Amino acid sequence: MVDRATKLRWRRRFKRSQKQVETMGQQAEDRLEQHFFKRLGRLGGVWRFVITWVLLFILLVGGVVAQSRGLSRFYQTLQPAPGGTYTEGIVGSFTNANPLYATSAVDASVARLVFSSLLQYDSQDQLVGDLAETLDVDDKGSVYTVTLKEGVMWQDGQPLTADDVVFTYQTIQKPDAKSPLQPNWQNVTIEAVNDRTVVFTLPHALASFPHSLTNGIVPKHLLDNIPASQLRSVSFNTSSPVGSGPFAWETVQVSGDNPETREEQIGLVAFDNYFAGKPKLNRFILRAFHNEEQLTRSFERGELTAAGGLDAAPEPTPSTASMQVYSVPLNAEAMIFLKLSNPILSEKPVRQALVKATNTAEIIQGLGYPVVAAKSPLLASHIGYDPSKVQFGYDLEAAKAQLESAGWVVGPDGVREKNGQKLAISLYTQSSDQYAYVAQVLQQQWRAAGVALEVVLQPDIDLQSTLAFHNYDALLYGITLGNDPDVYVYWHSSQADIRSSNRLNFSEFNSRVVDNSLEAGRSRLDATLRAAKYVPFLDTWREEAPAIALYQPRYLYITRDIVYGFEPTRFNNPVDRFANVTNWMIREEYANIY
Repeated sequence: MVDRATKLRWRRRFKRSQKQVETMGQQAEDRLEQHFFKRLGRLGGVWRFVITWVLLFILLVGGVVAQSRGLSRFYQTLQPAPGGTYTEGIVGSFTNANPLYATSAVDASVARLVFSSLLQYDSQDQLVGDLAETLDVDDKGSVYTVTLKEGVMWQDGQPLTADDVVFTYQTIQKPDAKSPLQPNWQNVTIEAVNDRTVVFTLPHALASFPHSLTNGIVPKHLLDNIPASQLRSVSFNTSSPVGSGPFAWETVQVSGDNPETREEQIGLVAFDNYFAGKPKLNRFILRAFHNEEQLTRSFERGELTAAGGLDAAPEPTPSTASMQVYSVPLNAEAMIFLKLSNPILSEKPVRQALVKATNTAEIIQGLGYPVVAAKSPLLASHIGYDPSKVQFGYDLEAAKAQLESAGWVVGPDGVREKNGQKLAISLYTQSSDQYAYVAQVLQQQWRAAGVALEVVLQPDIDLQSTLAFHNYDALLYGITLGNDPDVYVYWHSSQADIRSSNRLNFSEFNSRVVDNSLEAGRSRLDATLRAAKYVPFLDTWREEAPAIALYQPRYLYITRDIVYGFEPTRFNNPVDRFANVTNWMIREEYANIY
């Protein structure tokens, strides 16, 4: 038991301890009040001060960074940069990428991008080496020696050699191959001296021969075992071509369920081992449209980088504000070919009257863009052109009088007649705005002379068939002349023969004088002598009037923005737009100028 005294002692000790705790708690509260709560009000001001300085520091650093970037951009400029996909649209249909057969606008474009040639035209319209490192000719002008560049590879990794060149041209020579290039290679001997040297031996001198070396070379190791008669239809031509050009085949896609909506898209990819250096573009897509309207709509929707071969550029819109328009002269002529095998057009007075009834100045004025008038089968830039030896000028009254003298009298309906036959002619041409306009004006002009002209407009694919079989009375068409005056394929009688592979003598003109003149002119290397040899041709052409020269056409090329490296001046052929395609660039990025 705890006694009373002990309990009192413990109670007093507990009270003292309790008082001490209370005193210490009070002191703690007083100090907390003094040192924390009373100073808490000033803490917000301190934080505002700190935050202000932090923000000022951040702004200062940001300003320095922005100024540095601004100063660095001051020493930079937007520069063209490699990469990207180039999408070009043209009118036509894809049928064959093989350069031995590629003649249409689409086929020739694909062939030019996939295959290389011995020679090509550069952006200045000069003939330069492509696969060829050198081209030598002997003193007589009948032996040409080509040395190939080293290290050229096919797109499947195989080396390209002189054997491929020999195979290409010997295949062209085979009648069973049915290449449209065959007439240029008759009686030419092709021989490989070694892996890099090819010798072409001609039966006689041919000044224009180097211009025949601009077609693509095909791989022997892929086509050698195919019979010549089957070569035109093999899958190599349409789904798996292998060339040595700047772009390699990737794919072809076809859309549309009828000819009016059909569209082909050919995808190509840059060839890493291209002998002239990998193209700066990553990919090249070629889209083929049925007509110009579809092509123009696609361009306006922003689906295309460029459009080629339009008759006119679309009207500027916000979506095409940066559009670039290139109107490039062609070494070509738009002409009206009068087929001499037609009973009416076989009469020389009728042909001469049609020349005189054609007002080319009126036609050119209505085109809406400047072109050079054509008056001769040779261009004004050609060796042998003579301004005094051109076609008859416009003279409607003289045309009427000549027809009257030839027995063609005006009938009740205003159309001339002779022996019960009306002076009616069917004119075929391409269904483009340009040619439709020319044909319409021509129809009115000839009607004034008493001639009824029926105009037939055909899409390109149908017109090619018409050309092949010469199914027309008259033909409005553009022919490529190039920068050499050798027009043998258009006016020599051998080229009108139905057995000819291409029959480019569209007038079916047959003259021994012209044949001799063309043969002599193309066999002379001296320019003065060559010009003299063409005089009989020009005189006879004027007198016989197998065609009517109108104008030198242009090639219209439009791009959505600037295409760096695209340098058009003059084209021999529209595919010459690709002369320096390896340098084209469509991307931009900042780069230092120092």
